[in-house]
Amino acid sequence: MNDVEYLEQKIRNLPIKDLSRFRAWFIEFDHLVWDKQIEADSKAGKLRGLVSDALADYQAGKGKKIE
Repeated sequence: MNDVEYLEQKIRNLPIKDLSRFRAWFIEFDHLVWDKQIEADSKAGKLRGLVSDALADYQAGKGKKIE
């Protein structure tokens, strides 16, 4: 059994109260991992194309006010 299978088995057997706590923890953890990946991608220049496209669209009047 690999690590993921082991964790899946453990999670399946959690009591509801613990599952709820785990879910909240994992959501926060996943957000932190995502933020670190976005930051790393930004520093590596991987988002330049998206930023350039967004600025060009905005300057061309294609932007919409978000309310």
